[in-house]
Amino acid sequence: MALVWKLLRQHISVPQFAGFFFANLVGMVIILLGIQFYNDTQAIYNGEDSFMKADYLIVNKKIGAMSAITGKDNSFSKSDIEDLKDQKFVEKIGTFTPSAFNVRASFNISGVQNLSTDMFFESVPDEFVDVARDHWSWKKGETNIPIILPKNYLDLYNFGYAQSRNMPKLSEGILGAMKLNITVMGRGKQDSYDGVIAGFSSRLNTILVPDSFMKWANDEYADGESKMSTRVIMQVNNPTDERITSYLQDHNMETDQDKLDASKTTFVLRVIVGIVMGVGLVISILSFYILMLSVYLLVQKNSSKLENLLLIGYSPSKVSLPYQALTVGLNVVVLILAFIILFIVRNIYLVMFENFFPDMSVPSMLPSLVVGVILLVVVSILNIIAVRNKVMSIWKRKD
Repeated sequence: MALVWKLLRQHISVPQFAGFFFANLVGMVIILLGIQFYNDTQAIYNGEDSFMKADYLIVNKKIGAMSAITGKDNSFSKSDIEDLKDQKFVEKIGTFTPSAFNVRASFNISGVQNLSTDMFFESVPDEFVDVARDHWSWKKGETNIPIILPKNYLDLYNFGYAQSRNMPKLSEGILGAMKLNITVMGRGKQDSYDGVIAGFSSRLNTILVPDSFMKWANDEYADGESKMSTRVIMQVNNPTDERITSYLQDHNMETDQDKLDASKTTFVLRVIVGIVMGVGLVISILSFYILMLSVYLLVQKNSSKLENLLLIGYSPSKVSLPYQALTVGLNVVVLILAFIILFIVRNIYLVMFENFFPDMSVPSMLPSLVVGVILLVVVSILNIIAVRNKVMSIWKRKD
């Protein structure tokens, strides 16, 4: 084995391996940085609302002056839903199911009188709510109801009602730890439940409960009576598609423009990150070919001596090992340096992000680390196979 290492050192080309090293390092850093940057920016866009994906749009029919006067129905008919489903920009669609029963909620704040109000519930298919299923489920007989509240309801209380009456202000954390006393009434029945706040949404202007509870409650307290839905939620494949705006305008529908703009921004960001990662992948592939070219040249220079080693009894695996160890070692060093550079660069831009978004949650670096390790394993396996095949070709030639 020492003989093979000596041969390797004699003919190694430092510029060639340096070229591979820096090209592979640049490619690896671009790929990992692209993945991490996308995850971090997604935390900004979705940080205030982790319950709905950015490509979900909530659509309703416009309510004009004449509609209000004439009492024109603004609900979605089955034909409206089917027509939306047929649109090429729609991936899936669901309807809001309103409650057909009466709801009253109350909660107690220490030192303050009991607060109570009439309210309403709505639900959407659970697949549209990005909450863990064990936190967003309800079965018949359970007394706890998961609830998602609009964030602006809390803002109205803190900056309007509480401030004008010198009452304590509530944070999301405090209110989330409290249980609402929910009273449901209908068909001469009245039952009490505990409302467990699953979170606050900045995209939903409704009080959301699991779809399973809504279907059961409408049957239990309203004879299965179901009001027509006045809003739909849909997932689009491209929020920047001009056909969305055109369709909504042509059919007298609307969606929150701010949410549509946020969806467009997220989509554009995803495309840009994809392009950047593609460039990094191309650089990594080119660096792989540079490495293989360097190893092939190195093996070719030593082919006669390697052939002699094979003739005197060295196995192809032993002859290949030093070259394989060299390539894998370079790949490991590249990955370690890429992680270090990623960590440094990420800390720099996170400081800027946190100045503008102090409440943002910082995602884990685990996805980037996993991708880096996968790339290391794949490239190393390809290097090992290529080197062994080259040595095997020399071994077969001696026969």
